[in-house]
Amino acid sequence: MTIRYEANPPKILPGVDTNESIKKFVNKIKIISKKCDAIHLTENVLGFQRVSPIEVGKIIKSEIPDLPITVSLRVRDKSENEILEFVENCIRIGFSGILILMGDPSQTKKEDSGQIPSSTVMRLKQQNIDSKIDLYLSISNKPDFSKIRKKVDANPKGFMTQVIQNIGQVQDLSDHLKGFSLIPILLYPSQKNEKSAKFLNLELESYSKKFEELLHETHEITGDVLLTSPSDFNGLSDFLEKRDN
Repeated sequence: MTIRYEANPPKILPGVDTNESIKKFVNKIKIISKKCDAIHLTENVLGFQRVSPIEVGKIIKSEIPDLPITVSLRVRDKSENEILEFVENCIRIGFSGILILMGDPSQTKKEDSGQIPSSTVMRLKQQNIDSKIDLYLSISNKPDFSKIRKKVDANPKGFMTQVIQNIGQVQDLSDHLKGFSLIPILLYPSQKNEKSAKFLNLELESYSKKFEELLHETHEITGDVLLTSPSDFNGLSDFLEKRDN
């Protein structure tokens, strides 16, 4: 049974001390790591330039060595050599898994490389990388299962979902993806996360009322849940602390 926390490394912004941002970020991970089982580091969410998850992950792993860390790898703007270098760094640092995804278009207008997540997984498996680190692909919360053959045939360790809206989506994914690990993502419902909820077409009030039940039932089905709370670290931290008590 695993509860993961999704952590977005700090943005790189003009006039902002990046080293100070990293220090604050690592301190947050130290706090949340006492209330969850693992963390997932994202890479350039929405295409914004952020500190590399490799850089912050290395610091976190040195300070909290027993904390399992998975990480996102966006292939949209990386060459095969850049992808392999990223993966080898993850293995060297001691990450437990990599979510290989296309990624949002770069805000810096960096040209797409043409790399495809499912093909990347297959290529890495041919190099026996999956014996050293778990490889995951992303999946919709309500996919057309007749159109995800390439992802299934790539045979990753498992799938991380888009944000789940209801338990029916979890059950449907579980029924169709037997033999794969399934890590559903849930959004912590608070007013500070209202912008994210609107972006995801979630009706925050009704979602909030059913959230604890949704979390429990999702965990019962998959044994693994990733919680995201982009704008409310303290709210989710308090929620997890109360849940443990």
